[in-house]
Amino acid sequence: MASSSDKFSDLRRRIFFLILAILVYRLGAHIPVPGIDPDQLSSLFKSQEGGILGLFNMFSGGALSRFTIFALGIMPYISASIIMQLMTAVSPTLEALKKEGESGRRKISQYTRIGTLGLAFVQAIGISVALESQPGLVIDPGFIFRFTTVVTLVTGTMFLMWLGEQITERGLGNGISLIIFAGIVAGLPSSLGGLFELVRTGSMLPIVALFIVALVIVVTSLVCFVERGQRRITVNYAKKQVGNKLYAGQSSHLPLKLNMAGVIPPIFA
Repeated sequence: MASSSDKFSDLRRRIFFLILAILVYRLGAHIPVPGIDPDQLSSLFKSQEGGILGLFNMFSGGALSRFTIFALGIMPYISASIIMQLMTAVSPTLEALKKEGESGRRKISQYTRIGTLGLAFVQAIGISVALESQPGLVIDPGFIFRFTTVVTLVTGTMFLMWLGEQITERGLGNGISLIIFAGIVAGLPSSLGGLFELVRTGSMLPIVALFIVALVIVVTSLVCFVERGQRRITVNYAKKQVGNKLYAGQSSHLPLKLNMAGVIPPIFA
């Protein structure tokens, strides 16, 4: 009984930590970077809906459209992780590190953090310069704005990376994946509200709205089916003799996922 009670208590602590971490993430997604005219920023994103800015804004949970401290989101970390995975395939040094076990994994993780810092720095500079090129968007353009923006955005990304690692260690599931999931789901209520508003004002027929909802459910189910789908290749083991004992042949299977690459290629592209 004591063991079951301890396990339940640990699970409760992990769930509580996960909820607290997600709340911290969502709170930071509403703290804006100083020096930006919010009306001009809103107009810019409305004109770019459906484009690359809209995609990045979805992964950041709306933080980019509000230009908050988490505007870069966790994407620099994902990019750095993918680059490190590719480098381990072409670099003998990194490949040797990968085979060293836990110590090698820690070194590769450290290199990934450094890569995240570099990518976040480059992206933050690019965003600050791009914002200054938009007339009326930056209230007081200049070095102070660029410096403040770069420091704020890079710090926000590094904090999210740390938060994701903490969720993995002290919460439930993969922290980075949960942060991305929370960011995407955060835009769901506003999307549903907009859909219902179109129906209420008569701009959209109710049957069309129901078709859209049904289509979303079907597509989501199909994605889950493909993601979980696997081809099991049978592996037969021959009989073997160990000492005076003869062990009969056994069979097992090698599971190969239908979608082995997952969502990594479109994210990296």
